[in-house]
Amino acid sequence: MKAFKSPARWLAGIDADAAALLIAAAADIAVILDSDGTVRDFAFQSEALALEFADHDHWLGKAWRDQVTVESQIKIDEMLRDAHSKAHKNGRQVNYPAVRGADIPILFSVLPVGHSGQIIAFGRDLRAFATLQQRVVDVQQSFERDYARMRHIETRYRILFQMTPEPVLIVDQATQKIIEANPAARQILGRAGKIIGLHLTDLLKPDAAPVIDQMLANVRVSGRADDVPFALLDSDIEMVASAFLFRQGSTQLLLVKLLHVTPGEDSSRLLTDSKVKLLKLVERVPDGFVVTDHDGTILAANEAFIEMSQLRSESQAQGQSLDKWLGRPGVDLGVLLNNLRQHGSVRLFSTSLRDEFGAEMDVEISAGSVLNGGDPSYGFAIRGISRRVSPQVMAPRAFPKSLEQIIELIGRVSLKDLVREATDVIERLSIEAALTMTRDNRASAAEVLGVSRQSLYVKMRRHGLLEADAVGLE
Repeated sequence: MKAFKSPARWLAGIDADAAALLIAAAADIAVILDSDGTVRDFAFQSEALALEFADHDHWLGKAWRDQVTVESQIKIDEMLRDAHSKAHKNGRQVNYPAVRGADIPILFSVLPVGHSGQIIAFGRDLRAFATLQQRVVDVQQSFERDYARMRHIETRYRILFQMTPEPVLIVDQATQKIIEANPAARQILGRAGKIIGLHLTDLLKPDAAPVIDQMLANVRVSGRADDVPFALLDSDIEMVASAFLFRQGSTQLLLVKLLHVTPGEDSSRLLTDSKVKLLKLVERVPDGFVVTDHDGTILAANEAFIEMSQLRSESQAQGQSLDKWLGRPGVDLGVLLNNLRQHGSVRLFSTSLRDEFGAEMDVEISAGSVLNGGDPSYGFAIRGISRRVSPQVMAPRAFPKSLEQIIELIGRVSLKDLVREATDVIERLSIEAALTMTRDNRASAAEVLGVSRQSLYVKMRRHGLLEADAVGLE
Protein backbone atom coordinates (compact mmCIF):
# COMPACT_ATOMS: atom_id res chain seq x y z
CA MET A 1 0.00 0.00 0.00
CA LYS A 2 1.34 3.39 -0.94
CA ALA A 3 0.80 5.94 1.88
CA PHE A 4 0.03 9.65 1.71
CA LYS A 5 3.11 11.88 1.33
CA SER A 6 2.15 14.52 3.91
CA PRO A 7 -0.83 13.39 6.00
CA ALA A 8 0.10 15.61 8.95
CA ARG A 9 -0.30 18.69 6.80
CA TRP A 10 -3.73 17.89 5.38
CA LEU A 11 -5.36 15.64 7.98
CA ALA A 12 -4.22 17.28 11.22
CA GLY A 13 -7.54 19.08 11.69
CA ILE A 14 -9.73 15.97 11.52
CA ASP A 15 -11.51 15.29 14.83
CA ALA A 16 -12.69 11.93 16.17
CA ASP A 17 -16.19 12.20 14.72
CA ALA A 18 -14.85 12.94 11.24
CA ALA A 19 -12.38 10.09 11.52
CA ALA A 20 -15.19 7.72 12.53
CA LEU A 21 -17.21 8.76 9.49
CA LEU A 22 -14.22 8.21 7.24
CA ILE A 23 -13.59 4.74 8.68
CA ALA A 24 -17.25 3.74 8.34
CA ALA A 25 -17.38 5.02 4.76
CA ALA A 26 -14.14 3.28 3.79
CA ALA A 27 -15.34 -0.22 4.78
CA ASP A 28 -18.50 -2.30 4.72
CA ILE A 29 -17.79 -3.16 8.34
CA ALA A 30 -15.22 -1.56 10.70
CA VAL A 31 -14.25 -2.95 14.12
CA ILE A 32 -12.24 -1.10 16.80
CA LEU A 33 -10.27 -3.48 19.04
CA ASP A 34 -8.05 -3.10 22.05
CA SER A 35 -4.62 -4.71 22.21
CA ASP A 36 -5.95 -8.12 23.33
CA GLY A 37 -8.56 -8.33 20.55
CA THR A 38 -11.67 -7.29 22.51
CA VAL A 39 -14.30 -5.43 20.47
CA ARG A 40 -14.74 -1.88 21.75
CA ASP A 41 -16.83 -0.48 18.94
CA PHE A 42 -18.00 -1.33 15.41
CA ALA A 43 -19.79 0.27 12.48
CA PHE A 44 -21.66 -0.97 9.40
CA GLN A 45 -21.93 0.92 6.15
CA SER A 46 -25.70 0.27 6.07
CA GLU A 47 -28.42 -0.84 8.45
CA ALA A 48 -29.49 -3.57 6.02
CA LEU A 49 -26.01 -5.11 6.15
CA ALA A 50 -26.03 -5.09 9.95
CA LEU A 51 -29.31 -7.03 10.10
CA GLU A 52 -27.72 -9.92 8.20
CA PHE A 53 -25.14 -10.64 10.94
CA ALA A 54 -26.24 -12.96 13.75
CA ASP A 55 -26.04 -11.53 17.33
CA HIS A 56 -24.24 -8.36 16.22
CA ASP A 57 -25.90 -6.47 19.09
CA HIS A 58 -23.80 -8.49 21.56
CA TRP A 59 -20.37 -7.94 20.06
CA LEU A 60 -19.22 -5.16 22.42
CA GLY A 61 -16.91 -6.30 25.18
CA LYS A 62 -16.38 -9.74 23.71
CA ALA A 63 -13.35 -11.24 21.95
CA TRP A 64 -13.35 -10.73 18.20
CA ARG A 65 -12.39 -14.37 17.60
CA ASP A 66 -15.55 -15.58 19.37
CA GLN A 67 -17.79 -13.79 16.87
CA VAL A 68 -16.58 -15.57 13.74
CA THR A 69 -16.89 -19.18 12.59
CA VAL A 70 -14.56 -21.83 14.01
CA GLU A 71 -12.33 -22.14 10.94
CA SER A 72 -11.75 -18.35 10.93
CA GLN A 73 -10.62 -18.00 14.55
CA ILE A 74 -7.01 -18.93 13.80
CA LYS A 75 -6.94 -16.19 11.12
CA ILE A 76 -8.08 -13.65 13.74
CA ASP A 77 -5.29 -14.74 16.09
CA GLU A 78 -2.70 -14.39 13.34
CA MET A 79 -3.91 -10.92 12.32
CA LEU A 80 -3.85 -9.68 15.95
CA ARG A 81 -0.39 -11.13 16.51
CA ASP A 82 1.05 -9.50 13.41
CA ALA A 83 -0.87 -6.23 13.64
CA HIS A 84 2.01 -4.23 15.26
CA SER A 85 4.81 -5.79 13.23
CA LYS A 86 6.16 -4.01 10.20
CA ALA A 87 5.81 -7.12 8.11
CA HIS A 88 2.23 -7.82 9.09
CA LYS A 89 0.03 -9.33 6.42
CA ASN A 90 -3.26 -7.71 5.57
CA GLY A 91 -6.18 -9.12 3.68
CA ARG A 92 -7.47 -12.27 5.41
CA GLN A 93 -10.91 -13.68 4.76
CA VAL A 94 -13.00 -14.57 7.78
CA ASN A 95 -16.58 -15.82 7.89
CA TYR A 96 -19.36 -14.52 10.12
CA PRO A 97 -22.48 -16.52 10.99
CA ALA A 98 -25.52 -15.12 9.21
CA VAL A 99 -29.05 -14.74 10.51
CA ARG A 100 -30.14 -17.17 7.77
CA GLY A 101 -28.45 -18.83 4.88
CA ALA A 102 -24.75 -19.28 4.24
CA ASP A 103 -21.97 -17.64 6.26
CA ILE A 104 -20.96 -14.09 5.34
CA PRO A 105 -17.38 -13.85 3.96
CA ILE A 106 -15.54 -10.65 4.95
CA LEU A 107 -12.05 -9.62 3.79
CA PHE A 108 -10.36 -7.88 6.77
CA SER A 109 -7.30 -5.65 6.95
CA VAL A 110 -6.03 -4.53 10.38
CA LEU A 111 -4.30 -1.27 11.22
CA PRO A 112 -2.80 -0.26 14.62
CA VAL A 113 -3.72 3.26 15.76
CA GLY A 114 -2.78 5.43 18.73
CA HIS A 115 -0.25 4.71 21.49
CA SER A 116 -2.32 2.33 23.59
CA GLY A 117 -2.23 -0.61 21.17
CA GLN A 118 -5.67 -0.11 19.67
CA ILE A 119 -6.41 -1.74 16.33
CA ILE A 120 -8.95 -0.95 13.62
CA ALA A 121 -10.10 -3.80 11.35
CA PHE A 122 -11.49 -2.74 7.96
CA GLY A 123 -13.77 -5.32 6.30
CA ARG A 124 -15.12 -5.73 2.76
CA ASP A 125 -18.17 -7.86 1.99
CA LEU A 126 -17.06 -10.62 -0.41
CA ARG A 127 -20.46 -12.13 -1.19
CA ALA A 128 -20.78 -10.40 -4.56
CA PHE A 129 -17.30 -11.57 -5.48
CA ALA A 130 -18.07 -15.05 -4.14
CA THR A 131 -21.24 -15.16 -6.26
CA LEU A 132 -19.22 -14.28 -9.34
CA GLN A 133 -16.66 -16.91 -8.44
CA GLN A 134 -19.41 -19.50 -8.02
CA ARG A 135 -20.85 -18.56 -11.40
CA VAL A 136 -17.45 -18.96 -12.99
CA VAL A 137 -17.08 -22.37 -11.33
CA ASP A 138 -20.59 -23.41 -12.45
CA VAL A 139 -19.92 -22.29 -16.02
CA GLN A 140 -16.59 -24.08 -16.04
CA GLN A 141 -18.19 -27.26 -14.73
CA SER A 142 -20.96 -26.94 -17.32
CA PHE A 143 -18.34 -26.60 -20.06
CA GLU A 144 -16.54 -29.65 -18.73
CA ARG A 145 -19.77 -31.68 -18.65
CA ASP A 146 -20.66 -30.59 -22.19
CA TYR A 147 -17.15 -31.36 -23.37
CA ALA A 148 -17.27 -34.80 -21.77
CA ARG A 149 -20.68 -35.46 -23.30
CA MET A 150 -19.44 -34.38 -26.73
CA ARG A 151 -16.40 -36.61 -26.35
CA HIS A 152 -18.66 -39.55 -25.50
CA ILE A 153 -20.90 -38.81 -28.47
CA GLU A 154 -17.88 -38.54 -30.74
CA THR A 155 -16.52 -41.80 -29.38
CA ARG A 156 -19.78 -43.60 -30.05
CA TYR A 157 -19.93 -42.06 -33.52
CA ARG A 158 -16.37 -43.19 -34.25
CA ILE A 159 -17.10 -46.72 -33.08
CA LEU A 160 -20.25 -46.96 -35.21
CA PHE A 161 -18.54 -45.35 -38.18
CA GLN A 162 -15.57 -47.66 -38.02
CA MET A 163 -17.46 -50.87 -37.22
CA THR A 164 -20.34 -50.62 -39.71
CA PRO A 165 -19.90 -53.15 -42.52
CA GLU A 166 -21.38 -50.78 -45.11
CA PRO A 167 -18.94 -48.50 -46.98
CA VAL A 168 -19.59 -44.90 -45.85
CA LEU A 169 -17.97 -41.65 -47.00
CA ILE A 170 -18.30 -38.15 -45.51
CA VAL A 171 -18.04 -35.56 -48.31
CA ASP A 172 -17.93 -31.77 -48.18
CA GLN A 173 -20.82 -30.67 -50.36
CA ALA A 174 -19.21 -27.38 -51.42
CA THR A 175 -15.83 -28.80 -52.50
CA GLN A 176 -16.93 -32.41 -53.13
CA LYS A 177 -13.84 -33.57 -51.26
CA ILE A 178 -13.83 -36.65 -49.05
CA ILE A 179 -13.10 -35.78 -45.42
CA GLU A 180 -13.77 -39.19 -43.81
CA ALA A 181 -14.03 -42.83 -44.94
CA ASN A 182 -14.62 -45.92 -42.85
CA PRO A 183 -12.54 -49.11 -43.24
CA ALA A 184 -15.25 -50.79 -45.34
CA ALA A 185 -15.09 -47.92 -47.83
CA ARG A 186 -11.29 -48.05 -47.96
CA GLN A 187 -11.41 -51.79 -48.62
CA ILE A 188 -13.97 -51.69 -51.41
CA LEU A 189 -12.37 -48.64 -53.03
CA GLY A 190 -8.95 -50.30 -52.92
CA ARG A 191 -7.15 -47.34 -51.35
CA ALA A 192 -5.58 -48.02 -48.00
CA GLY A 193 -4.84 -44.46 -46.91
CA LYS A 194 -5.23 -42.19 -49.92
CA ILE A 195 -8.91 -41.34 -49.80
CA ILE A 196 -9.06 -38.36 -47.44
CA GLY A 197 -8.78 -35.10 -49.35
CA LEU A 198 -9.53 -36.61 -52.73
CA HIS A 199 -12.27 -35.19 -54.90
CA LEU A 200 -15.24 -37.54 -55.17
CA THR A 201 -14.82 -37.70 -58.95
CA ASP A 202 -11.23 -38.91 -58.49
CA LEU A 203 -12.65 -42.31 -57.51
CA LEU A 204 -14.96 -42.56 -60.49
CA LYS A 205 -14.59 -42.97 -64.20
CA PRO A 206 -14.09 -39.80 -66.27
CA ASP A 207 -17.67 -39.78 -67.54
CA ALA A 208 -19.10 -39.77 -63.99
CA ALA A 209 -19.39 -35.96 -63.69
CA PRO A 210 -23.09 -35.95 -64.74
CA VAL A 211 -23.79 -38.57 -62.08
CA ILE A 212 -22.26 -36.39 -59.36
CA ASP A 213 -24.13 -33.31 -60.62
CA GLN A 214 -27.38 -35.28 -60.58
CA MET A 215 -26.78 -36.50 -57.02
CA LEU A 216 -26.00 -32.99 -55.76
CA ALA A 217 -29.09 -31.62 -57.49
CA ASN A 218 -31.26 -34.27 -55.85
CA VAL A 219 -29.73 -33.54 -52.46
CA ARG A 220 -30.33 -29.81 -52.81
CA VAL A 221 -34.00 -30.40 -53.61
CA SER A 222 -34.97 -33.03 -51.05
CA GLY A 223 -31.99 -33.38 -48.71
CA ARG A 224 -31.14 -36.87 -49.96
CA ALA A 225 -30.51 -38.90 -53.11
CA ASP A 226 -31.21 -42.62 -53.52
CA ASP A 227 -29.89 -45.28 -55.90
CA VAL A 228 -27.32 -43.18 -57.76
CA PRO A 229 -25.15 -45.49 -59.94
CA PHE A 230 -21.38 -45.33 -59.40
CA ALA A 231 -18.68 -46.75 -61.68
CA LEU A 232 -15.28 -46.92 -59.96
CA LEU A 233 -12.09 -45.85 -61.68
CA ASP A 234 -9.88 -48.67 -62.99
CA SER A 235 -12.38 -51.26 -61.84
CA ASP A 236 -15.33 -53.17 -63.16
CA ILE A 237 -17.09 -52.91 -59.82
CA GLU A 238 -20.52 -51.32 -60.13
CA MET A 239 -22.09 -49.63 -57.15
CA VAL A 240 -25.10 -47.59 -56.19
CA ALA A 241 -24.98 -44.83 -53.62
CA SER A 242 -27.46 -43.04 -51.42
CA ALA A 243 -26.53 -39.61 -50.09
CA PHE A 244 -27.93 -37.74 -47.09
CA LEU A 245 -27.32 -34.05 -46.39
CA PHE A 246 -26.53 -32.89 -42.86
CA ARG A 247 -25.00 -29.78 -41.31
CA GLN A 248 -21.96 -29.50 -39.07
CA GLY A 249 -21.66 -25.94 -37.86
CA SER A 250 -21.83 -23.76 -40.96
CA THR A 251 -20.62 -26.54 -43.26
CA GLN A 252 -22.95 -28.79 -45.23
CA LEU A 253 -21.75 -32.38 -45.50
CA LEU A 254 -22.91 -35.44 -47.38
CA LEU A 255 -23.07 -38.92 -45.87
CA VAL A 256 -22.62 -41.20 -48.88
CA LYS A 257 -23.42 -44.88 -48.36
CA LEU A 258 -22.13 -47.24 -51.05
CA LEU A 259 -23.65 -50.57 -51.98
CA HIS A 260 -21.98 -53.15 -54.19
CA VAL A 261 -23.96 -54.44 -57.17
CA THR A 262 -23.25 -57.99 -58.20
CA PRO A 263 -22.81 -58.64 -61.94
CA GLY A 264 -26.11 -58.97 -63.77
CA GLU A 265 -28.09 -57.35 -60.99
CA ASP A 266 -30.28 -54.34 -61.84
CA SER A 267 -29.04 -51.57 -59.60
CA SER A 268 -32.30 -49.64 -59.95
CA ARG A 269 -34.14 -52.56 -58.32
CA LEU A 270 -31.60 -53.30 -55.61
CA LEU A 271 -33.23 -53.51 -52.20
CA THR A 272 -31.95 -54.23 -48.74
CA ASP A 273 -33.66 -56.81 -46.54
CA SER A 274 -35.28 -54.08 -44.46
CA LYS A 275 -36.78 -52.46 -47.56
CA VAL A 276 -38.11 -55.80 -48.74
CA LYS A 277 -39.85 -56.27 -45.40
CA LEU A 278 -41.24 -52.75 -45.62
CA LEU A 279 -42.67 -53.38 -49.08
CA LYS A 280 -44.29 -56.60 -47.89
CA LEU A 281 -45.87 -54.71 -45.03
CA VAL A 282 -47.18 -51.98 -47.37
CA GLU A 283 -48.67 -54.67 -49.59
CA ARG A 284 -50.69 -56.07 -46.66
CA VAL A 285 -51.82 -52.92 -44.82
CA PRO A 286 -55.61 -52.35 -44.79
CA ASP A 287 -55.22 -48.84 -46.26
CA GLY A 288 -54.82 -48.35 -49.97
CA PHE A 289 -51.34 -47.43 -51.16
CA VAL A 290 -50.51 -46.21 -54.66
CA VAL A 291 -47.17 -45.21 -56.23
CA THR A 292 -47.30 -42.83 -59.20
CA ASP A 293 -44.86 -40.96 -61.39
CA HIS A 294 -44.59 -37.16 -61.44
CA ASP A 295 -47.77 -36.86 -63.58
CA GLY A 296 -49.92 -39.03 -61.32
CA THR A 297 -49.78 -42.15 -63.51
CA ILE A 298 -50.01 -45.27 -61.35
CA LEU A 299 -46.87 -47.41 -61.24
CA ALA A 300 -47.89 -49.79 -58.45
CA ALA A 301 -50.83 -50.36 -56.12
CA ASN A 302 -51.40 -52.66 -53.16
CA GLU A 303 -54.24 -55.13 -52.62
CA ALA A 304 -56.24 -52.73 -50.45
CA PHE A 305 -56.46 -50.17 -53.25
CA ILE A 306 -57.44 -52.88 -55.75
CA GLU A 307 -60.27 -53.88 -53.41
CA MET A 308 -61.35 -50.28 -52.77
CA SER A 309 -61.53 -49.51 -56.49
CA GLN A 310 -63.21 -52.87 -57.33
CA LEU A 311 -60.50 -53.87 -59.83
CA ARG A 312 -59.59 -57.43 -60.71
CA SER A 313 -55.82 -57.00 -60.62
CA GLU A 314 -53.04 -54.46 -60.22
CA SER A 315 -52.41 -54.46 -63.96
CA GLN A 316 -55.75 -52.71 -64.52
CA ALA A 317 -54.53 -49.75 -62.46
CA GLN A 318 -50.98 -49.55 -63.83
CA GLY A 319 -50.58 -46.94 -66.52
CA GLN A 320 -53.85 -45.21 -65.54
CA SER A 321 -54.06 -41.80 -63.92
CA LEU A 322 -55.02 -41.78 -60.25
CA ASP A 323 -57.45 -39.00 -61.17
CA LYS A 324 -59.73 -41.67 -62.68
CA TRP A 325 -60.71 -42.89 -59.20
CA LEU A 326 -60.77 -39.63 -57.25
CA GLY A 327 -64.11 -37.95 -56.49
CA ARG A 328 -63.45 -34.62 -58.20
CA PRO A 329 -61.86 -35.34 -61.58
CA GLY A 330 -59.34 -32.75 -62.68
CA VAL A 331 -59.32 -31.09 -59.24
CA ASP A 332 -58.14 -33.38 -56.43
CA LEU A 333 -55.12 -34.89 -58.18
CA GLY A 334 -53.96 -31.46 -59.35
CA VAL A 335 -54.12 -30.10 -55.79
CA LEU A 336 -52.23 -33.11 -54.44
CA LEU A 337 -49.50 -32.96 -57.07
CA ASN A 338 -49.01 -29.19 -56.65
CA ASN A 339 -48.57 -29.58 -52.89
CA LEU A 340 -46.20 -32.50 -53.34
CA ARG A 341 -44.03 -30.52 -55.75
CA GLN A 342 -43.94 -27.50 -53.44
CA HIS A 343 -43.78 -29.09 -49.98
CA GLY A 344 -42.85 -32.72 -50.54
CA SER A 345 -45.76 -34.12 -48.51
CA VAL A 346 -49.52 -33.85 -47.95
CA ARG A 347 -51.41 -34.88 -44.82
CA LEU A 348 -55.08 -35.88 -44.39
CA PHE A 349 -56.46 -34.51 -47.66
CA SER A 350 -60.23 -35.17 -47.61
CA THR A 351 -61.91 -36.35 -50.82
CA SER A 352 -63.83 -39.37 -52.11
CA LEU A 353 -62.80 -42.49 -54.01
CA ARG A 354 -64.96 -43.77 -56.87
CA ASP A 355 -64.79 -47.45 -57.77
CA GLU A 356 -65.28 -49.05 -61.17
CA PHE A 357 -69.07 -49.22 -60.70
CA GLY A 358 -69.52 -45.55 -59.73
CA ALA A 359 -69.94 -46.06 -55.98
CA GLU A 360 -68.16 -43.45 -53.84
CA MET A 361 -66.62 -43.60 -50.39
CA ASP A 362 -65.14 -40.81 -48.29
CA VAL A 363 -61.35 -41.10 -47.91
CA GLU A 364 -58.36 -39.25 -46.47
CA ILE A 365 -55.14 -39.14 -48.47
CA SER A 366 -51.62 -38.61 -47.14
CA ALA A 367 -48.82 -38.50 -49.67
CA GLY A 368 -45.05 -38.11 -49.90
CA SER A 369 -42.48 -37.72 -52.63
CA VAL A 370 -39.07 -39.25 -53.30
CA LEU A 371 -36.51 -38.61 -56.00
CA ASN A 372 -35.38 -41.73 -57.84
CA GLY A 373 -32.87 -41.28 -60.62
CA GLY A 374 -33.69 -37.58 -60.90
CA ASP A 375 -37.45 -38.03 -61.48
CA PRO A 376 -39.86 -37.67 -58.55
CA SER A 377 -42.21 -40.47 -57.60
CA TYR A 378 -45.17 -40.06 -55.29
CA GLY A 379 -46.71 -42.44 -52.78
CA PHE A 380 -50.38 -42.02 -51.77
CA ALA A 381 -51.81 -43.62 -48.62
CA ILE A 382 -55.61 -43.77 -48.99
CA ARG A 383 -57.75 -44.44 -45.91
CA GLY A 384 -61.51 -44.91 -45.99
CA ILE A 385 -63.33 -42.79 -43.40
CA SER A 386 -66.97 -43.63 -44.19
CA ARG A 387 -67.27 -45.54 -40.92
CA ARG A 388 -66.31 -42.42 -38.97
CA VAL A 389 -69.41 -40.55 -40.20
CA SER A 390 -72.20 -40.70 -37.64
CA PRO A 391 -75.78 -41.64 -38.64
CA GLN A 392 -76.91 -38.08 -37.98
CA VAL A 393 -74.42 -36.74 -40.53
CA MET A 394 -75.57 -39.32 -43.07
CA ALA A 395 -79.24 -38.37 -42.58
CA PRO A 396 -80.91 -36.68 -45.59
CA ARG A 397 -81.32 -33.34 -43.80
CA ALA A 398 -77.97 -33.22 -41.99
CA PHE A 399 -76.29 -29.86 -42.57
CA PRO A 400 -72.61 -28.93 -42.64
CA LYS A 401 -71.49 -27.29 -39.41
CA SER A 402 -69.29 -24.60 -40.99
CA LEU A 403 -68.43 -22.88 -44.23
CA GLU A 404 -65.22 -24.92 -44.39
CA GLN A 405 -67.29 -28.07 -44.74
CA ILE A 406 -69.29 -26.42 -47.50
CA ILE A 407 -66.07 -25.65 -49.36
CA GLU A 408 -65.23 -29.36 -49.21
CA LEU A 409 -68.47 -30.04 -51.14
CA ILE A 410 -67.29 -28.04 -54.16
CA GLY A 411 -67.05 -30.42 -57.10
CA ARG A 412 -69.35 -32.96 -55.47
CA VAL A 413 -72.66 -31.09 -55.64
CA SER A 414 -74.10 -28.44 -57.94
CA LEU A 415 -73.87 -24.70 -57.33
CA LYS A 416 -77.59 -24.56 -56.60
CA ASP A 417 -77.22 -27.12 -53.81
CA LEU A 418 -74.12 -25.33 -52.48
CA VAL A 419 -76.04 -22.03 -52.20
CA ARG A 420 -78.89 -23.79 -50.38
CA GLU A 421 -76.48 -25.47 -47.97
CA ALA A 422 -74.67 -22.18 -47.32
CA THR A 423 -77.99 -20.46 -46.60
CA ASP A 424 -78.95 -23.18 -44.13
CA VAL A 425 -75.59 -22.90 -42.36
CA ILE A 426 -75.87 -19.12 -42.04
CA GLU A 427 -79.46 -19.43 -40.78
CA ARG A 428 -78.49 -22.03 -38.16
CA LEU A 429 -75.48 -20.00 -36.99
CA SER A 430 -77.63 -16.86 -36.70
CA ILE A 431 -80.23 -18.69 -34.60
CA GLU A 432 -77.55 -20.13 -32.32
CA ALA A 433 -75.93 -16.70 -31.93
CA ALA A 434 -79.30 -15.08 -31.11
CA LEU A 435 -80.07 -17.74 -28.49
CA THR A 436 -76.64 -17.22 -26.96
CA MET A 437 -77.10 -13.43 -26.84
CA THR A 438 -80.53 -13.76 -25.17
CA ARG A 439 -79.48 -16.60 -22.87
CA ASP A 440 -81.92 -19.02 -24.56
CA ASN A 441 -84.89 -16.64 -24.32
CA ARG A 442 -86.66 -17.67 -27.51
CA ALA A 443 -89.11 -14.79 -27.53
CA SER A 444 -86.25 -12.30 -27.36
CA ALA A 445 -84.27 -14.30 -29.93
CA ALA A 446 -87.20 -14.17 -32.35
CA GLU A 447 -87.39 -10.41 -31.84
CA VAL A 448 -83.65 -10.02 -32.45
CA LEU A 449 -83.90 -12.05 -35.67
CA GLY A 450 -87.00 -10.20 -36.86
CA VAL A 451 -89.19 -13.30 -37.13
CA SER A 452 -92.22 -14.54 -35.25
CA ARG A 453 -91.83 -16.90 -32.35
CA GLN A 454 -93.73 -19.61 -34.25
CA SER A 455 -91.40 -19.16 -37.28
CA LEU A 456 -88.39 -19.41 -35.00
CA TYR A 457 -89.68 -22.74 -33.60
CA VAL A 458 -90.17 -24.08 -37.12
CA LYS A 459 -86.61 -23.14 -38.13
CA MET A 460 -85.13 -24.54 -34.91
CA ARG A 461 -86.98 -27.82 -35.47
CA ARG A 462 -85.72 -27.97 -39.07
CA HIS A 463 -82.12 -27.47 -37.97
CA GLY A 464 -82.41 -30.02 -35.16
CA LEU A 465 -82.03 -27.45 -32.38
CA LEU A 466 -85.27 -28.39 -30.62
CA GLU A 467 -84.28 -32.05 -30.57
CA ALA A 468 -80.92 -31.08 -29.03
CA ASP A 469 -82.70 -29.09 -26.32
CA ALA A 470 -85.08 -31.98 -25.64
CA VAL A 471 -82.17 -34.35 -25.19
CA GLY A 472 -80.50 -31.90 -22.87
CA LEU A 473 -83.70 -31.58 -20.79
CA GLU A 474 -83.96 -35.33 -20.47
